[in-house]
Amino acid sequence: MCELIQKYNVPGPRYTSYPTVPYWDMETFSGKKWKSSVIQAFEENPEEGISIYIHLPFCESMCTFCGCHKRITKRHEVESPYITAVLKEWELYVELMGSRPVIKELHLGGGTPTFFSPENLKMLINGITRLSKKADTIEFSFEGHPNNTTKEHLQALYGVGFRRVCFGVQDYNLTVQRAINRIQPFENVKNVTEWARETGYTSVGHDIIYGLPFQDCSDVEQTIMKTNAIKPDRIAFYSYAHVPWLKGNGQRGYKEEDLPSSIEKKAQYEMGKRMLAEFGYKDVGMDHFALPTDSLYQALENGTLHRNFMGYTPSKTKLMIGLGASSISDSWYGFAQNVKNVEEYQNLVSHGVIPIFRGHILNEEDQILRRHILNIMCRFETNWKPEEKEVVDFENILANLSELEADGLVKIEDKTIKVTDKGRPFVRNISMAFDLKMHRKKPNTRIFSMTV
Repeated sequence: MCELIQKYNVPGPRYTSYPTVPYWDMETFSGKKWKSSVIQAFEENPEEGISIYIHLPFCESMCTFCGCHKRITKRHEVESPYITAVLKEWELYVELMGSRPVIKELHLGGGTPTFFSPENLKMLINGITRLSKKADTIEFSFEGHPNNTTKEHLQALYGVGFRRVCFGVQDYNLTVQRAINRIQPFENVKNVTEWARETGYTSVGHDIIYGLPFQDCSDVEQTIMKTNAIKPDRIAFYSYAHVPWLKGNGQRGYKEEDLPSSIEKKAQYEMGKRMLAEFGYKDVGMDHFALPTDSLYQALENGTLHRNFMGYTPSKTKLMIGLGASSISDSWYGFAQNVKNVEEYQNLVSHGVIPIFRGHILNEEDQILRRHILNIMCRFETNWKPEEKEVVDFENILANLSELEADGLVKIEDKTIKVTDKGRPFVRNISMAFDLKMHRKKPNTRIFSMTV
């Protein structure tokens, strides 16, 4: 296994989209094409429902492990104008779609959503639902910071329909917490988890990260032991993505040599995965684990598990609208990202402009490859249709997979490709075999985190 780790520990995408952002075709993209793709997706099946991701970028302090777009401030007067802008952007999309959409899924991410007051979060959600309808199987979820999520936050969001919350834990070792500037005692996490359950939340998740600076296997072991004592319904067990070259990133508070080696990092993952299985958690997708009673595991079992810019979700909608600065939307036929600067975002929306600055419209090859990569990421197998060979160079893909097959990471039979149990930790590498855009134009500089 150590040899495989060394061999396949290369920079690679996480495939929350295909094509990945660095390979979007900006030259042929336009706001007009994007709007047409949104209308197409909505009109094809308006009752399917849509997903909404709302990016709330504000944080009171910088967590140095974070690669997200955020604004560090303690000035809470920024809340109201930002919410006004998000609701205005939503109005622009509802107007574009031409009728009240059915919301199937809504997620508040960040940044720190619980930076916002309970009253303002409630106002935001009521403003969204005022112009829409709710699906019978709607799922509202948010990311909560254990240090500032209050009972009032949980109660306010529960009152407007939220039933799932995820708390960022990362690691409980104080040395690691100091390095990543995220000091939060176990008691804080325990308290908010219990408050959520007392309030009525049916799914409580914890995020844990391995591969952090100064972290070793004993730290991961202790973190998972403490996590199991609270027994969250689902756990995201993420590999730390070290991408300090990204503009505005805070990942410069420690040295490269402070990070675990790829071998140590893989040992952390293997140990954590084994412990989670012993504690009753089921392996879901690439980096998620859930109890059998949780909707994420049930989605894996019934074949509805999906992956998009929100990560793994229990169900698929063709149309996902991203609201807020830096948010990315997905119409199934195209992607579009909003401007990242908060002031620019608010100014464009106030002038009635959907605030996108880049995107990509998928061609026929893109759509086929996207389907296969999603199948690999969500179902660990895929199969192709004979007519797809007229569009996609499958000989090239099979050539890319040949070494993975020789190493026992995939099985190829007839028109089917299956990821083996041995290959699951390398699912990003397997997906890369299908990424023809990247193979045609390999990057000259490092643009992705390491796969291990």
